[in-house]
Amino acid sequence: MKGLVFLGEGKMEFRDYPDPLPGPDEVIVRVKASGMCGSDLNHLNEPKRREDQIVIEGHEPCGIIEEVGSAVRPWEARVGDRVMVYHYDGCRTCPNCRTGWMQNCDNTRIAFGGNGHGAHAPFMKVPAHTLIKLPGRLSFNAGAAVGCGSGTAYAALKRVNLLADETIAIFGQGPVGLSCTVFAKAFGARVIALDVGEERLQMAKDFGADFVINPMKDDPVKAIRDLTKGGLGADKAIECSSNSVARQQALQAIKRWGTTCLVGVHGLMQFECDELITNQKNLVGSLTFNKNLQDECAGFVAERGIDVDALFTHEFQLDQAVEAYALFEQRKIGKGVFVFD
Repeated sequence: MKGLVFLGEGKMEFRDYPDPLPGPDEVIVRVKASGMCGSDLNHLNEPKRREDQIVIEGHEPCGIIEEVGSAVRPWEARVGDRVMVYHYDGCRTCPNCRTGWMQNCDNTRIAFGGNGHGAHAPFMKVPAHTLIKLPGRLSFNAGAAVGCGSGTAYAALKRVNLLADETIAIFGQGPVGLSCTVFAKAFGARVIALDVGEERLQMAKDFGADFVINPMKDDPVKAIRDLTKGGLGADKAIECSSNSVARQQALQAIKRWGTTCLVGVHGLMQFECDELITNQKNLVGSLTFNKNLQDECAGFVAERGIDVDALFTHEFQLDQAVEAYALFEQRKIGKGVFVFD
């Protein structure tokens, strides 16, 4: 089979790999959808990779079980099951792994599509414990979204304990931020969406945002305060852009006792300590989700009839990867997904 790999310095290529065979506790997933994520661009543009660092990309897998290992029990996985993949593995014995937070493994974290083979290929070999059943109502594309971007958004909203009577400001309306907007509305909250791109702000409106703000045109902190009772600020904020200025503004724009959650990875944040301490504010981080939250998110989407598929603006065949990532990096598309026959 052919798999897409990133070489660093903006270069990628297809390489031939043998079709994978499952070990005793592993399964082979026939990939049906493999989502594109903003963090893919970090992998693509990092310094040149050593040969031993090159793996098949793609960490938003969804598909059908093709083959199971000899030790996989029937209630874990059966050939033909529709599944998502929790895209991490670890030592499986440390406290984080035992509670499902394998991305925080204390010993040997593996991220599929990062330092382990991912889903930008027709087949993917994974441990059976990473499988999460895809609800019958959800498409493979929706499962791929829940497998990273949308699942990350859902977990961030749970992290800040968003309530229906609250106002939340969501900085950045890329795939994760837009998912935050969709889910926050489903939670019943009042949503203020922020982005510097008018196309993304329009998408936020289309997905139910109550107000949109372009920080290039208006002071976002003032604008958010003007939209909240007594000018006190939002109850909660989530920052999805990784922009250091936006991070600062996301903290400034919440009320006393409010909570800001940082989701966008990498980069710096600078703020006055009094902003946090004197105003009794909370600043937290959220890195993706655990296995239970991925399962919960998929159930929430299915039960509420949330149109996660609409988050995807473009579908591609895998052999269009060079074009797809070029468009993605230029912000000419929203969320993209590779689909397989």
